[in-house]
Amino acid sequence: MSNTIGIGISVPRKESFDKVTGKARYTDDTLIPGTLHAKMLTSSYAHAKIKSIDISAAKKSPGVQAVITGDYFPTLCGTVLEDRPPIAREKVRYNGEPVAVVIANSEQEAMKALKLIDVEYEPLPIVNSISDALKPNANLIHENLGQYKHAVQDVHPEENTNISDRVKIRKGDTAKGWEESEVIVEGSFSLPQSDHIAMETRNARAQIMPDGRVIIHTSSQGPYSVKKLISKYYNIPEGNIIVKVPFVGGGFGGKAAMQPELIAYLASKAVNGKLVKIANSREEDIKTSPCKIGIEANLKIGATRDGVIKVLEARYMVDGGAYADIGPRMTKAIAVECSGPYNIENIWCDSICVYTNHTYVTSYRGFGHAEYTFCMERMMDKLAAELDMDPLELRAKNAIKPGQYTPTQVKTTISNIGKLEDCLAKVKELSKWDEGQVIKTEEGMIKAKGIGCFWKTSNSPADAVSGVFLTFNTDGSINLNSGAVEIGPGTKTTLAQILAEKLKMDVSRIHVMMGVDTQVSPEHWKTVASMTTFMAGRAVLRAAEDLIKQLKSLAAVIMKSPPEELEVEEEKVYLKQDPEIYVSFKDLVRGYKRPNGLAVEGQILGRGSFIMSHITDIDEATGKGKPGPAWTVGAQVVEIEYDSTNFTYRLLKAITVIDAGKVINPKTSRGLIMGGINMGFGLATRETFAYDDDARLQTTTLRTYKPMRFGENPEYIIEFIETPQIDAPFGARGFAEHGIIAIPAAFANAISHAADHEFDKLPITPEIIWKAKTGGKYDTL
Repeated sequence: MSNTIGIGISVPRKESFDKVTGKARYTDDTLIPGTLHAKMLTSSYAHAKIKSIDISAAKKSPGVQAVITGDYFPTLCGTVLEDRPPIAREKVRYNGEPVAVVIANSEQEAMKALKLIDVEYEPLPIVNSISDALKPNANLIHENLGQYKHAVQDVHPEENTNISDRVKIRKGDTAKGWEESEVIVEGSFSLPQSDHIAMETRNARAQIMPDGRVIIHTSSQGPYSVKKLISKYYNIPEGNIIVKVPFVGGGFGGKAAMQPELIAYLASKAVNGKLVKIANSREEDIKTSPCKIGIEANLKIGATRDGVIKVLEARYMVDGGAYADIGPRMTKAIAVECSGPYNIENIWCDSICVYTNHTYVTSYRGFGHAEYTFCMERMMDKLAAELDMDPLELRAKNAIKPGQYTPTQVKTTISNIGKLEDCLAKVKELSKWDEGQVIKTEEGMIKAKGIGCFWKTSNSPADAVSGVFLTFNTDGSINLNSGAVEIGPGTKTTLAQILAEKLKMDVSRIHVMMGVDTQVSPEHWKTVASMTTFMAGRAVLRAAEDLIKQLKSLAAVIMKSPPEELEVEEEKVYLKQDPEIYVSFKDLVRGYKRPNGLAVEGQILGRGSFIMSHITDIDEATGKGKPGPAWTVGAQVVEIEYDSTNFTYRLLKAITVIDAGKVINPKTSRGLIMGGINMGFGLATRETFAYDDDARLQTTTLRTYKPMRFGENPEYIIEFIETPQIDAPFGARGFAEHGIIAIPAAFANAISHAADHEFDKLPITPEIIWKAKTGGKYDTL
């Protein structure tokens, strides 16, 4: 077994050499002669009627093959509520919405023709904020909201309003909770929309073959969703649609949505099925494609004098932008976990998704959890201050434990909830919390620590599926084919490690198909929700069991022994009572040929399938139900150094402890958490969408939209505890998103203590601190 590598060991990613040498191929890297190029004309208005579009001059422009508008094969699309045309018809609802598409021989010719399109608009009143959207008699962004088709049953748009969905949580008796409360704290919070800023912008190629097959190459986290939705919208047999995804250069949820694929398909259709490519510029990726939600929230907490939380009242208002997309699903995710990882017996929560004339939203790392966690964890610090209690101890006192109930009334167990109290104990030790939360240095600086806790389960469909195919090579090595997309976290390597552990073989002998082709890869719901290790990992284990059964069955014939007396290890099937009696994989995988030439069986093929179980919809009136299989919990501490003279700060340390269940690849896992932490600091300190008075987005380039840069990062300290999740592969919990979740809150808590001011809006920049401390009054000294 010395050469066997499975789980718990830092294995280099299967694709690492391709990526570090630049050999890895992404969707936009493939250049095919004769490819046509599509470019979008987007709206300069945030809300306006389209009175007319004159495309005649553009159609005559050199190199132009076709020009299409929203009237070309019109449809409405949406994964929750079908409210969005791929190309705007009749009116535009956000600045940057596509209104026409030019297909030309080259990108340059397409861009030149865009300038020849003449669009006449009639401006409409702007809904530029959540508060504007919710005013009595507010201007309606979707006048026919009640007429849209529901792609899912559990979405509840409210007619004659700007509310696309409302999710309610009603747990316990809030009146009793308030009666039992001796201390009450309240807070109002605000977080802006922002962008995913994946290194690879969204792009797709489409071609319609003479036999009717539609072939789409795309940078997507959900190729099977693309396949199903295009089939649905354009009435194409699903078997005629083939979607191919190579490596994806970052997704973070932004590539779970379908947008360029629709444009590419329509563009190809407009030029008689020729191959057409569309690739966003950075500005288009920020401005036209969907972004991260914004939030406004009001929270109220009641507790006893000794710090036991008795009741929570919360109102979350999600800025979903101009179209629903996944906004209602994130609204639900916020509601069902609104308490944070704390035991609160009485909860009243309303979470609503609101239309505005902003860029529409989609999934973003954390799926709404970083947003509500900011609000809840700021409230925990406010409560600690009111009680004159250590913020970490307050969290430990209220940490959810087995035998208690979540906001949706799911009973917790050691398997489905893990040990938050152990995470808190570990983060307390690593952060040297007891040395003091605020310390003034000899240089006159202020060092401060802030803490935040988190939990997250998935919000997947109750019938989400994943499948895996396993085939052998003649040398006994194995090929692994999964429909999960490699978007960066080393997912495919994780699956190989799970297989290696199950078969007790060297992971280097497992070859992984990195790309996804919906015609040959078994379906995986979507590569989202920190659920790929759980879902695809379960499918791998079942496929491995299928292989083992076949290997033992054939070896039993050869070795003249019952299958139950055989074991599989190191690419051999051996006799348990005498391991020196064995048959190698390579002698079994294509069947077995007897000395007389008679062949038996055939090639061994493994397949494994998994479908979510025991997941339910939630009750419309109370929110009762089970939204996901299990929770991953953790705690994060941020340490900063604050300059009270200049109102600036440095990030010193980011300490994270997660109950991972079982760590499959330690180095990759730490890197994954670090990436999330880095994104969390971006949200906390700088990343924001800025709209002018006409709801025109101002931060559309990396000169005006500033993510974290190299050299600005703190020291990362990441540790794991391991409380196995019984139904997960080897107990491993999902945590791909979790590094981001509590970082904005922990940072805000740290800077609030350091600057002695309550910061309840993100991002928190030195200018914001200066304004808060001075009233914005300039002091020349």
